[in-house]
Amino acid sequence: MLVLGIDTSCDDTAAAVVKDGRIILSNVISSQDEVHQRYGGIVPELASRRHMESITPVIKAALGQAGITLDDLAGVATTYGPGLTGSLLIGLMAAKSLAYARNLPFIGVNHLEGHFSAQFLTADPPDYPYLALVVSGGHTSIFLVEAPGRFFLYGQTRDDAAGEAFDKVAKLLGLGYPGGVAIDRLAERGNPQAIRFPRSLMDGNNPDFSFSGLKTSVVRFVGSPEFKDVALEDLTASFQEAVVDVLVAKTLTAAQLTKVNRVVISGGVAANRCLRARFQDQANRCGVRLYLSPPILCTDNGAMIAAVGTVYLQAGCRHDLTMDAVSRIPTPRIPG
Repeated sequence: MLVLGIDTSCDDTAAAVVKDGRIILSNVISSQDEVHQRYGGIVPELASRRHMESITPVIKAALGQAGITLDDLAGVATTYGPGLTGSLLIGLMAAKSLAYARNLPFIGVNHLEGHFSAQFLTADPPDYPYLALVVSGGHTSIFLVEAPGRFFLYGQTRDDAAGEAFDKVAKLLGLGYPGGVAIDRLAERGNPQAIRFPRSLMDGNNPDFSFSGLKTSVVRFVGSPEFKDVALEDLTASFQEAVVDVLVAKTLTAAQLTKVNRVVISGGVAANRCLRARFQDQANRCGVRLYLSPPILCTDNGAMIAAVGTVYLQAGCRHDLTMDAVSRIPTPRIPG
């Protein structure tokens, strides 16, 4: 079964062809970094316009690299939410148009389910149930995943997402965009113990995250006399250390409390080298089976959407072409 997956949830225009939900035949991603660099963050209107320019060439490239035509597809899957509404609509309209014109089954996919299902495109997929940390520019959430399409929220950020904090701190320090990559590279040469930034909501077993206080603490430090005496490498390493400490501790605590010893780390921030190394070290000590996807599958991509779409198509699911984009999709908390 060949499925075309499309993702335009934020600022990457992505399309991919996946065979049988497991084998990636193509995975094309058109980045908009150069569009948003001057602003230090994503400008929704500009993102939508670039998606309009890129969506057709990206889909054609995905089909070409896979060596197939539209006639070979068994279905089309695309992200319908959550994300930027204007961006989502571009991919959604493209997918629905293809499905209508070619009389193909159409599937709308939850972007977050796509992220934590990306591991199924590797040689080491997890068994159910598993915990999934989705950590990106727009999301920082932990889910209990019991089966395809059946997942519950364990904890989430109450304010900024971790990736958003990276981008805002990078902008403050003049490091450019995307901020996560810039901080990751600079922090590698710094002392993570140089500055003790706060770790929020770490008391007890609080399942939620908060990074706004950490961001504010960095802003205040930059405005203080001490800033001139601290190397930028040490500052970024200390900030990154605070983020990593919180993500690792809360995720592994969730594994302990839910008694689920399989943990999938996904989303763009999951490509951070410090985060990956710390998770691997701490998971081994806690007896947790850790699943870390290759960095190319951590970022937004069409392959993960095609993988989820395949599962739904195989189960006989089809979505109506009246499906609309949704900026937020509420997820029920873990029962009990």
